[in-house]
Amino acid sequence: MSKLLVKADKGHGHVAHVTPQSAGWTYVGFDLHRLKPGETASGKTGDREVCLVFVTGKGKASAGGKELGLLGGRMSPFEGKPWSVYVPQGADWSVTADTELELAVCSAPGLGGGLPVRVIRPDDLGQEVRGKGTNTRYVTNILPEGKPADSLLVVEVITPGGHTSSYPPHKHDQDNLPAESYLEETYYHRLNPPQGFAFQRVYTDADRNGVRELDEAMAIEDGDVVLVPKGYHPCAACHGYDLYYLNVMAGPKRTWKFHNAAEHEWLMKA
Repeated sequence: MSKLLVKADKGHGHVAHVTPQSAGWTYVGFDLHRLKPGETASGKTGDREVCLVFVTGKGKASAGGKELGLLGGRMSPFEGKPWSVYVPQGADWSVTADTELELAVCSAPGLGGGLPVRVIRPDDLGQEVRGKGTNTRYVTNILPEGKPADSLLVVEVITPGGHTSSYPPHKHDQDNLPAESYLEETYYHRLNPPQGFAFQRVYTDADRNGVRELDEAMAIEDGDVVLVPKGYHPCAACHGYDLYYLNVMAGPKRTWKFHNAAEHEWLMKA
């Protein structure tokens, strides 16, 4: 199995855990909790900031000493927009499930920005359609660079069955602004119906001998997490199975500037 593929545990509890140390990088962390009604997930941000994303279900949340009330609502990630909570560094947080709850904990370094805890409501979120034809996908911006945070960028995408996504292949692994930004990235994948599968390839440019430093092609199943430390990272959803993914990105500068693979850039004009 690829070292870039993290298989979430089945059942309930703290089912996925990615840290900068386990991923071998510097910035992005990702955790997933599946809770039964009455169960609680909690944590302290320390020197990191966190975005709690209610992927599915409802729960009572608190953060930074504030009671935030009952949040969440959708029971499928393929319907509607999520509720989320931004939690700055130096704060604690807690979520107690009211229904079956799938809670994603996205984290990155805090930079002492002094930002407050805030609830990010579905009505606050912008949506856009990217691509055309069988490259069409539907994007919900949860924590884009135009909204306050120190390091985190968080977005979710739905790719219909038979479509591609994160395509034409692009990368963001060079700290070379304004042309390209360095951003580590995780993909948390869900499939509808859940017995389906999709594909993701993570690869770098070939050298003069045709050798790539990184080239991993993975079959993605419901609940999988993919690590993107560098390189291009396109996805393909198989016919009959829609693909959802939640992206977490962070790097030394909080901006998303990507570079398209030169040999495929013609697709942008086709």
